[in-house]
Amino acid sequence: MSQWYFHTPGHSDRIGPLDDEAARRHAQLHRDALAWREGLQGWQPAGSLPELGGQASPPPMPPPVGGRRNRADDIDFRIVGHEMQFVEIELDPGESAIAEAGALMYKDAAVRMDTVFGDGRHESEGAGFMDKLLSAGKRVITGESLFATLYTHGGQGKAKVAFAAPYPGTVLPMKLDEHGGKLICQKDSFLAGARGVQVGVHLQRKVMTGLFGGEGFIMQKLEGDGWVFVHAGGCVVERELAAGERIDVDTGCVVAYHAGVDMDVRRVAGLKSMFFGGEGVFLATLTGPGKVWLQSLPFSRLAGRMYAAAPQGGGQSRGEGSVLGGLGRILDGDNRF
Repeated sequence: MSQWYFHTPGHSDRIGPLDDEAARRHAQLHRDALAWREGLQGWQPAGSLPELGGQASPPPMPPPVGGRRNRADDIDFRIVGHEMQFVEIELDPGESAIAEAGALMYKDAAVRMDTVFGDGRHESEGAGFMDKLLSAGKRVITGESLFATLYTHGGQGKAKVAFAAPYPGTVLPMKLDEHGGKLICQKDSFLAGARGVQVGVHLQRKVMTGLFGGEGFIMQKLEGDGWVFVHAGGCVVERELAAGERIDVDTGCVVAYHAGVDMDVRRVAGLKSMFFGGEGVFLATLTGPGKVWLQSLPFSRLAGRMYAAAPQGGGQSRGEGSVLGGLGRILDGDNRF
């Protein structure tokens, strides 16, 4: 017997678990609710599930005959390093990888570089200028550059290209078709991916989440079926949340989560904890079902500590420098007039 859970968009309450009969009755009374049970890929409209008395959706269109349209290139890769990781991608002739401007570490001579609008997905589809401009515009409002770089192997045999992260952390390889074809990520986290993946926009619909959720109203949405490489600060932990299971997280530590996970914010309880606990006024809440990825060192936290320790930010040197103090550091070349 299945155990069903229901959720109405815009409400934080979860209904369940319900058995099959109770779930059918609930679905008939709440046709706009979203339903989930073990085996379903994320939350789905209750009115579209035949098990709950709904009408089955028509089958998807078959892929075009003799083509790979809308499918990402099947690339090979390896992650190198520990604290300062980079990803090395191995390309077959004709395969391509897309990466952020400035992410290149090295490449073989047979790999050709092309600057493209957006994520390069439309280059092989013969799309018009407006489609490319729309793709580029989505990237800009999620913190990425207007242009990306497409790396294509134009020679024989195998060729390699490598991309490095911009600050210490972890590179997460994700195969999108193993995660329902969609991931929601923090802004500016996309590092590289196979040609064919889409970098889009995910808007936070809840005002409080957008204002105090740490990532703002706009997050990245990665869609497709190929490999993408997401960069996170510090170490990364992966959590699998059951339906209705909730964890509270520092607002800056959320890296990515499945589309079926609900992200919200809650106020820290108690005035002392709120003002003197050092964790801020709000925490992010993540409610399953689905996977979430959390980072131990958000870039904002790293940048804040570096600025606070810098002389320009009013910080003081500790445990280093000359015994002559500021004059000694000037002589050493550490400070300048």
